[in-house]
Amino acid sequence: MPVAPRTPAPPRSAVDKALDLVEAVSRAPQPVRLSDLAAEVGLHRATAYRILLDLVRRGWVLRAGDRYLPGAAVLRMSASAAGNSLTALARPVLERLSAATSMMANLQVLEEGGARVIDVVRPERLAMISHLRGELLPVGRFAGPLALVAALEPDARTRWLDGLGDNAVEVARELAEVERTGVAVERGRNDKLVASVSRAVVPDPGAPVCALTVVGPDAEFDGPELALVERELRAATDELGTALTAGAAEAGR
Repeated sequence: MPVAPRTPAPPRSAVDKALDLVEAVSRAPQPVRLSDLAAEVGLHRATAYRILLDLVRRGWVLRAGDRYLPGAAVLRMSASAAGNSLTALARPVLERLSAATSMMANLQVLEEGGARVIDVVRPERLAMISHLRGELLPVGRFAGPLALVAALEPDARTRWLDGLGDNAVEVARELAEVERTGVAVERGRNDKLVASVSRAVVPDPGAPVCALTVVGPDAEFDGPELALVERELRAATDELGTALTAGAAEAGR
């Protein structure tokens, strides 16, 4: 059977090449030589040199002899981003949500393959429950990914069902239910003793930015307790959504 020819990758733009170099310089453990940089990002040495000249001029890269290291612009951006990042904006919301529910609260963002847990507030009493910070959670087993995918436009959800096999129909039903109710609830699927409730933060329809998830012992997610968690979760996601859009409005002034 003939093998279908591979579609060639699109050519890199000048911006792609410049960003490749900035990223390579930033992640290097020590100042790096031009030849090593060019090899790492797959550019001809002369091309890399011409781009680095502009990056040095603009302050994104600093040249020290025959080596390169991050420039002042990168350092300024890093400091600014640390104070204005999603985790910085969400942290006080997570803390209040955790305190109001006496549960663990986490922040997740959608990535290829699932939702990444990027911040967690866990009360001491729940130290036995894994915080999953840094973990990539698949759609079929956790509330956070379900909440995020359900907040996408219907056409955008299709690819998340690919590869789920026999589970695709069940997950599709769950996504429809999450879209209807606005919250995703998972009880005992990944851990029989743990339950979670999640809601996406969606400043613009079809474009979720993140999800807040409340996690705790399954036995504490019944009746009034679950209603309380959902109420506090809705308030927290609304608060974070307002903070995000307020930041965007300030930036646009």
